[in-house]
Amino acid sequence: MKLISEPPIPVKIQKMKERVRWMHPSFVERGIDQTSMVIDDRREDSPEFSFMVIGDSGTKSHSRHHPQRKVAELMLTHRDDCSFVLHTGDVIYVVGSQEYYSTNFIEPYREFLVGGDNPKSISYDRMVFNLPFLPVLGNHDYYDVPLMYRLFTGTTSSLRRLLSYKDIEIGWHGSYQGNAYARAFLDYTQALASPQELERHLDQHYTAKTDTGRCLRYEPGHFTRLPNRYYTFRYGGIDFFALDSNTFNTPSPLPATQKGEIFRRQLQKRRQEIDQEELQILGICHELNPDKPTDAEKLDELSAKLDQINEIKIDIEKQLASEKMPAIDFEQLEWLRSRLIESWNTSKVRGRVIFFHHPPYVTEATKWDQAQTLAVRHRLRWVFEQVAENLGSLIKERPIVDLILNGHAHCLEHLCTTDTGFADSHINCIISGGSGHRPRYQRRGGTELMETFTEIAGKSIRKVADSKLFVGRHDYNFQNRLPYSCVRIDVLDGRPPKFIIRPLIAEQIEDEWYNRELEPFVI
Repeated sequence: MKLISEPPIPVKIQKMKERVRWMHPSFVERGIDQTSMVIDDRREDSPEFSFMVIGDSGTKSHSRHHPQRKVAELMLTHRDDCSFVLHTGDVIYVVGSQEYYSTNFIEPYREFLVGGDNPKSISYDRMVFNLPFLPVLGNHDYYDVPLMYRLFTGTTSSLRRLLSYKDIEIGWHGSYQGNAYARAFLDYTQALASPQELERHLDQHYTAKTDTGRCLRYEPGHFTRLPNRYYTFRYGGIDFFALDSNTFNTPSPLPATQKGEIFRRQLQKRRQEIDQEELQILGICHELNPDKPTDAEKLDELSAKLDQINEIKIDIEKQLASEKMPAIDFEQLEWLRSRLIESWNTSKVRGRVIFFHHPPYVTEATKWDQAQTLAVRHRLRWVFEQVAENLGSLIKERPIVDLILNGHAHCLEHLCTTDTGFADSHINCIISGGSGHRPRYQRRGGTELMETFTEIAGKSIRKVADSKLFVGRHDYNFQNRLPYSCVRIDVLDGRPPKFIIRPLIAEQIEDEWYNRELEPFVI
């Protein structure tokens, strides 16, 4: 049973280009860089500033609880001290549909929106933020609902309940290949009716200047659109790079060997097993009554399990489909490479942060060994290796980037890469993916991440990262504890910069909620 579909990478790329009119003559003639922006927040440019990070948030209330709103309330206590919010993706569950922006985004974050005192009046494609809210695309923001499922269950509540998706945000619509996200957050210039309207728009909103030319001016309270699905901005001497990891996360091809064929059969068997597991869960859901509190809580848990199953299915499908060389978004990766090199050669830049959805390093139980995780790690390592080769002694003992921020894994985690033997060594990584969707356990295999390398002398296994902190689902004294989270990061003056990480937790224990701030740490 296939309840979720995902567009191919070339389709994702092309559709997003059309929506922002990528390289349209009106942009080219004005010398506009469509991947850069300037945050014009009327604040004095200071090397010391703070920002918040959230991710995997886009759910509605779970029976009697609304975890995403609990995290938003934590954020409000730090709002006035922070310059912006980064969102690491999965803005809307389960399929990025416009139907759920009102309940799953606008309502919980209403204080961050102009007109938020009346959130029902805000259209998802007309949002204006009073504090910069800067997301990247998650996999769920690209997902769609197969046509047959919509036709079969769209108006039949009993069938939708049978399929268990009544309460986890699958309705008539999907994301339409990321279109809902684009209309919500990007500068959707495709919607402008005439050439004259486009030119007026560019002359009004693309008035900022950087080293790469004119660019979009992001003005909190007035115009808060992003220029592209991946983009960069500079704040307080730190260069931030937002990436779309959905277009470079395809696994490498399975080897055309006997071992490769054995692994393929194992994947096919695993796919059959999880199909059976899904049917069993759907059968249990059919017997539960969402109007009963205990049954509703069980439905929430089973819905989260079904979400995990769909993620596993998609990961397996990507591996089974990778008979040929996978589609890889080299245009974006080469952009990142050139911009990192440029950043290192700019004297006024003192640090670099990149943020995107799929973590290259993680110990959350469902993500640490996914093929997509390794794919993202290898593509990022490929970029960093080229940057290091170009820069030579300029980087000295510093890592290529100071900090990597991710989501996708439903937890809060701090990892640090070891000496991997490559240019991704000694990098601090923060995963902030526990901001609304049900938290998950840490893997049982420990906090050390190992990787197998193929070398001239054969294969070797070595440690590539250590998990320093993990905040996720856990059991204590026969109680199931669900800690939802976000992170405040304080950037300090200096070169290289230091970052104070302040984990913020809203934990559900049975029917009670407890807010706490973990001990800050410096990286």
